[in-house]
Amino acid sequence: MVKNSFCMNFLSRSANEGFSRAVVSAFASQLDPTLEEINDIKTAVSEAVTNCIVHAYGDDGGKIYISAELYEDNTIKIKIRDKGKGIENVSQAMEPLFTTVGGERAGLGFAVMMSFMDSVKVRSTIGKGTSITMIKKLRHRFSVNG
Repeated sequence: MVKNSFCMNFLSRSANEGFSRAVVSAFASQLDPTLEEINDIKTAVSEAVTNCIVHAYGDDGGKIYISAELYEDNTIKIKIRDKGKGIENVSQAMEPLFTTVGGERAGLGFAVMMSFMDSVKVRSTIGKGTSITMIKKLRHRFSVNG
């Protein structure tokens, strides 16, 4: 059962990558995560948002949409989507070191997301955009008083 949720959108500008990390991590803090769990979430969100900025829109710009839900079982589900050009071959794009941009891009975005989250699902349609859904189950910690 959903405990809480939010959604937002912002322009695909590099300056907004840090903003998105902060918002999602502040929202996730309601589940009382460990510092490591918060850092995992921040890193995965950064990678997903950066992919939107660099690959979906390029210099043309566009909007990035983020929604998140917190569940009773201490799980967070984060969905990051764009309405950009889409990914031609999702399986290939998810392979480590694959990049369509080159230069300083290492092609590790999806590999990083998968290493920090329990589940990463990518759906993409050419000319319509990409949606990344990430799920992480946070450790349940018991208080000293019970």
